[in-house]
Amino acid sequence: MALRAATRGQLEGVARAALGGGRRLEAVERVAGGSKKGVYRLVMDDTTTAVAYLWDEAENYWPAAEGDDDLTDPFSPGLGLDLFEAAHARLDALGVRVPVIRLVDRAGGHCASDVVVVEDIPGENLEHLLTRDPRAAGPVMRRLGEALAAMRCHRAPRYGKVAVVDGGGTSRGTSCEGVVLERALRDLAEAASRDPRIAAARVRLEERLTDLAAAVRPRAEYTVVHGELGPDHVLVDADGNPVVIDIEGSMYFDVEWEHVFLRIRMGDAYRALAADDLDEDRLALYMLAQRLSLTAGPLRLLDGDFPDRAFMAGIAEYNLKEALKLVRV
Repeated sequence: MALRAATRGQLEGVARAALGGGRRLEAVERVAGGSKKGVYRLVMDDTTTAVAYLWDEAENYWPAAEGDDDLTDPFSPGLGLDLFEAAHARLDALGVRVPVIRLVDRAGGHCASDVVVVEDIPGENLEHLLTRDPRAAGPVMRRLGEALAAMRCHRAPRYGKVAVVDGGGTSRGTSCEGVVLERALRDLAEAASRDPRIAAARVRLEERLTDLAAAVRPRAEYTVVHGELGPDHVLVDADGNPVVIDIEGSMYFDVEWEHVFLRIRMGDAYRALAADDLDEDRLALYMLAQRLSLTAGPLRLLDGDFPDRAFMAGIAEYNLKEALKLVRV
């Protein structure tokens, strides 16, 4: 993929500050996968490498929407250096392996945008490993399960983005299930405006969402969740440890939200991470809500110039059909 916004010239000062010591930046390679920030591998002339995360409007493929900058909304876009630093600090303190930070450079330093340089984790991600050699992925999955347990054991009396809660702030709404219902109804309306199949089932879907939310019992403590912990967001280091990336959206929330996403993205491999004491009512609500989110979100992303359009359309189509199965009579 061609460089979207960053150039070698823009990142040269960043690379020198992070990896200098007489080294010179040899190449800048865009790393596939980012849709909200630029991710670039910095290659020095002695083959030393690192990865730069660049937050810039030109790096964000998502069309702007009202409330994007409202950090009191747990589901507002996980954008920016402040969210990254707070999530990194919390996960690292819990013993969750995250990429080591080499440099934090705020806009106006070495680059016009906020940049973080982290260690490069060469090799494959967990998604590729599970496909190539499920047996070899076994120890990695066990260690990922240990990381999830550590995240679950850390509790907070408020829900919301890690940066907000750890900073003493309060998020909008009165409960996780209430925030999820509000968001799911928005996703339903958006999906219905874009696809006639959702439009035809909109009343049934809305009734099902409200019924599921009404069945959820109140909760007063929340755990740390990544929020979008698919196997593509887990790298595997040279020692076989899972390394969690794309952490800006991390939040204190219901653990069931994490496990629904894991079930969706991990498929049969989820068995290694399953927990047997989750709230079934929350699981049911969050499954339908996430199916609708994974329909409306990709359709919204396709309004812009996201390059892998067939892949994103496939995600929307698959989850649309799964959402309709949940209200099929």
